[in-house]
Amino acid sequence: MRSRKSRTKRPASFDVEEGATCDPADEPLLTWAEVNRTHRIQSGVYQSRGRLVSLLTDFGRINPCYPDRQSETGDLIYYTGEGRRGDQYLSPGNRALLAAIESRHSVPLFNKLAVGRWQHMGYWRVTSGRQIYDESEKRMLWLFTLERVRTSPD
Repeated sequence: MRSRKSRTKRPASFDVEEGATCDPADEPLLTWAEVNRTHRIQSGVYQSRGRLVSLLTDFGRINPCYPDRQSETGDLIYYTGEGRRGDQYLSPGNRALLAAIESRHSVPLFNKLAVGRWQHMGYWRVTSGRQIYDESEKRMLWLFTLERVRTSPD
């Protein structure tokens, strides 16, 4: 049986104090059960009634069909939309990502490091989205730009 000493209990909402920064290096590793308190489904885009709630990534290490990437400064993420095979269309998740551009609300992002090991990457705001043809994937993808939120989430 594994020891529970290494696990840190986290609140379900991942509250951040006013004025605090969200540095992923300061965050403890999380289990899926801890991530699942916020991100209630196993696919990458969690939305409820059209409003974006949270996002998952693995930066294409585990699921190469989602080639997300982070800028050199770490302040931007180029996030691949929802849709594993074939051209991505305006699914409910992709619509929620587009709507988040207008609402300007921020959401938590969780990075899958390995089976059962997750990292809370802080809060991110969707700033743009466009559909592109990805030559390496040979399909149309939705590509969204996420910008790191340096203060408490809205």
